[in-house]
Amino acid sequence: MAVLILLLFSPICVFSQTVQESGSGLVRPSQQLSLTCAGSGLDVTSNYMHWIRQAPGKGLEWIGRITSSGGTAYNDQLKSRITITRDTSKKQIYLQMTNMQTADTGVYYCARESHYNKLKRRSYNIFYLHKGKYKTTRFKNKN
Repeated sequence: MAVLILLLFSPICVFSQTVQESGSGLVRPSQQLSLTCAGSGLDVTSNYMHWIRQAPGKGLEWIGRITSSGGTAYNDQLKSRITITRDTSKKQIYLQMTNMQTADTGVYYCARESHYNKLKRRSYNIFYLHKGKYKTTRFKNKN
């Protein structure tokens, strides 16, 4: 049985900027997944960029992020299997996930983080995802 990885080839919208994922569509169990995220009108290596996934019939799950300085943070349950890197010369970020399982089946997104400070009291991390016809989903990261 294979692990199905779906990528939205419609761009993820961030105002007039877009990011585009590319990579494997079908990965066999125990194999490695490699995905690439590049920006149009957006230098993904100069922003906090996150990888998020959605399993069929489930909500969004945060995978991890890379900062503009190259620092990373990962979902504790996945960190032994994932690596997020970047290539500043190509203006791309990458997700590598080892030992893929059927539970990893889903739609994988990359998204730019937007900081929002409400009344200068709290900060929120909001990800703008494009799915379908320009509908926006806001996902608040708990990490």
